Amino acid sequence: MFDTPVPLRQSEPRGRKAQRPEQQCESHNREAPQVGQKMVKFSDLSGEFIPEDDALARIVIHEHPELGGGPVEIEVLADEARAVEQAGVAVAIVELHLPGDEEPLRVAMELDAFDQLAKDKPMSELLVGARPARRTTKATATSSPRGDRSGYGTLDTAGRPHKGKITDAERQLVRDNLDEINKRLAADGQRTISLTDAEHVERYGLAELAEQRGAGAEPRRGHLSAAADPEHEAADTETAGQTAIAV
Repeated sequence: MFDTPVPLRQSEPRGRKAQRPEQQCESHNREAPQVGQKMVKFSDLSGEFIPEDDALARIVIHEHPELGGGPVEIEVLADEARAVEQAGVAVAIVELHLPGDEEPLRVAMELDAFDQLAKDKPMSELLVGARPARRTTKATATSSPRGDRSGYGTLDTAGRPHKGKITDAERQLVRDNLDEINKRLAADGQRTISLTDAEHVERYGLAELAEQRGAGAEPRRGHLSAAADPEHEAADTETAGQTAIAV
């Protein structure tokens, strides 16, 4: 044991040089293990893990009452897609053009049930002798099943006359592309959307656009204005007469 105020310094081992800080950092980076990423997928139907790509299948949904726009697709296990195939049924897809309806109703029926509708002769014989369908406009050819409002949420179909509720997507398309949509509707031989029609303005939310273009909306059908209401006009005349007598 030494009693000295001079601090002692431990020397580096012989044959080894001290590394500068930047050299130590480079050495650490070389020794650090490389970390990779692996994408894992799960079934959109069941939430189950999809282990390999060969077990992955896609299902494209073209028509569904809850579909908000065009076709969508989901990723599922191959076995789940095969189950859909096995559950599928043969159907006949028909359009019903009913009196008074501006749009046809597109209906899917089970094939056996549809064939049984033919009473006079077999359905196969009836179809062979049936005349070709009349050519329809683009709008009619793409009409949606009853209750399906998804067919009106695209620029090619928005604004078409239909009895269903106007979705926010269709309303926005009409507001943003009114002139283009009216041009298509006129070419298809259908009614156009008028900024002077109060019913159209209310249905598609066009009040602000009508105001910007200075188009005054006409009263809705069945709703007479005070000036055009005969009873109101008669009441005003009677009141005026009473006032004159009093004077």
